[in-house]
Amino acid sequence: MVVIVLENAPPRLRGRLAIWLLEVRAGVYVGDYNRKVREYLWQQVVEGIEQGNAVLMWRDLGQEAGFQFETIGENRRIPSEMDGVRLVDFLPEQAAPAGP
Repeated sequence: MVVIVLENAPPRLRGRLAIWLLEVRAGVYVGDYNRKVREYLWQQVVEGIEQGNAVLMWRDLGQEAGFQFETIGENRRIPSEMDGVRLVDFLPEQAAPAGP
């Protein structure tokens, strides 16, 4: 299974993914493809994401969690690794600039 979640993505990228995957919610695409197709789809995301961000998740029974993921773009959630297990850390919120 392949899941791609887009935020702030250009319409042409969303349309391109909708050709291959089912959009079950706004920006959430699901399908069941092999590694080669998954890599092709992710390359489309990397080339077309512009100022947005995205995450790709897929089943990987060789991993402790049973899945693997990749991200691209700016987001407060960033991948990290602890003792060989992939986790997600949160960056602190950006402080508002001080006024005059």
